Amino acid sequence: MNQLDFKGRHAVVTGGATGLGFAIAQRLIASGGTVTVWDRDEAGAQAAAKTLGSATHAVAVDVADHASVQAAVAATLKNAPRIDALVNSAGITGPNAKLWDYPVDAWRQVMEINLNGLFMCCREIAPLMSKAGYGRIVNIASVAGKEGNPNASAYSASKAAVIALTKSLGKELADTGVRVNCVTPAAVKTGMFAQMTEQHIQFMLSKIPMARFGTPEEIASMVAWLCTEDCSFTTGAVFDLSGGRSTY
Repeated sequence: MNQLDFKGRHAVVTGGATGLGFAIAQRLIASGGTVTVWDRDEAGAQAAAKTLGSATHAVAVDVADHASVQAAVAATLKNAPRIDALVNSAGITGPNAKLWDYPVDAWRQVMEINLNGLFMCCREIAPLMSKAGYGRIVNIASVAGKEGNPNASAYSASKAAVIALTKSLGKELADTGVRVNCVTPAAVKTGMFAQMTEQHIQFMLSKIPMARFGTPEEIASMVAWLCTEDCSFTTGAVFDLSGGRSTY
């Protein structure tokens, strides 16, 4: 593991109880920082914080609820002097279905969590970073947002929107000390696979030239670097982590 410098810094990681979020929190702690895990699963967040150790706190939050996000910010700042980095990792895949068969309620839920929730977290935390003169925001998008996966229109659309939001916010904060970037992983084998059909999983694998899924640790290493001071002249950027699938 390469050594990254996150010493003395504090991060909020949404969806940090499991999967990518947990791996990212783990890498940031290994880099010398502290983390507040945000997750709607309160018991899961507490268990993750216990596993991650004394450098971690847990806050229960529904990112799709504005009041809940505001309360989570206040709760976080009771245990941390500031929020230096925000990693928006909370997300769901939604069902696998043709667009014309896609349940309307499921579409709305995917957008509420993957896009609106990310927007609200950025909305509440970006001004704090700007006022402090420093911050790093990393949004977890997806290769699906660049290419569009069939039978996953809501997920693909939400992640495409995350990419565009990242570019907009990065430019809005470019004259501050806050940097905003996103990563676009191909499929990474996490608990989210349980939300997908086996057919869809195999379709995603067939698209990756490396012929394997990514690992949470591989994504975490890139995200952690984007959270450091070394990421100083990059903002509004999209970092590919797709095993060669998307090379643009």
